[in-house]
Amino acid sequence: MKAKTVLPAVAMTAVSMVLTLAVVVMWLGGAVPWPVALVVGLGIDGGWLATLAYERRLAAQGDHSHAVTAVGWCFGLIATGVLVAHALTTQGSAAAWLAVAWLPIAAKALWLVHGLWERTALTPAALAAIRGIGQEARDEAAVARARLRAEAGTEETRLTAVTAAGARVARVQAKTARTLSTAWSTLETARKGEETGRALTSVTTPVTPGVTARWELPVWGLTEPVAALSLESAPALTDDALDVLVDQIRHSESPALSYREMATRFRAAGHSASEVRLRAAWKRVVA
Repeated sequence: MKAKTVLPAVAMTAVSMVLTLAVVVMWLGGAVPWPVALVVGLGIDGGWLATLAYERRLAAQGDHSHAVTAVGWCFGLIATGVLVAHALTTQGSAAAWLAVAWLPIAAKALWLVHGLWERTALTPAALAAIRGIGQEARDEAAVARARLRAEAGTEETRLTAVTAAGARVARVQAKTARTLSTAWSTLETARKGEETGRALTSVTTPVTPGVTARWELPVWGLTEPVAALSLESAPALTDDALDVLVDQIRHSESPALSYREMATRFRAAGHSASEVRLRAAWKRVVA
């Protein structure tokens, strides 16, 4: 994976250096001796390579220097400027030279990209772990969505069934109400009918002469609730009264009774007191 970013940068750097050296020698060779032009070209390329090597060393140590980076970009701009100046002063092929004048800047940019890749690169194990975590999260999300859809479908089915059952109950209640209403109307009509009155009068006249018989329908409705019976609790004994009772029961026989015998006779006589109060009264009497 590292070769995918470093090889283009190395290739672009090599082409840029060769092109810069060739342009410097061709451009300055006519004005100065060619060894001087060669030294100038090698100086530009050497400075570029030196700063690049130092940057790579710092990157390997996890460090970074803005000054070294600035110097490296300066050498790249110088090389680009040389190529652009040569293209502008060349007769007939300026466009071709301008087309390759960007190579030094491109090489520097590729090294920048490679450095960014190195700072964010992960090991295969880490990448596998990240992929596993992502896949697990996607699986959980898919399961949660499926569960929600299933629960929604179940709830929809339940509500549909409940609604249908409620509708059936409502229809039955309505039918029953209509039947009861019809029956009640029939009874009311029979009660108010003349034939019913004459029949009742003929039956009741021998028994209660002068009284008009009337047939009243039963009244259906709420009745008054019966009040709940409340048991009135017997008034509690005061401490003084309890002391007197305990003393009387204790000395009812000779010798005096023990606490257990006194408590048994106290409750057998129908008196009521908590165990705590009874024992406290015993202590006061005995003291």
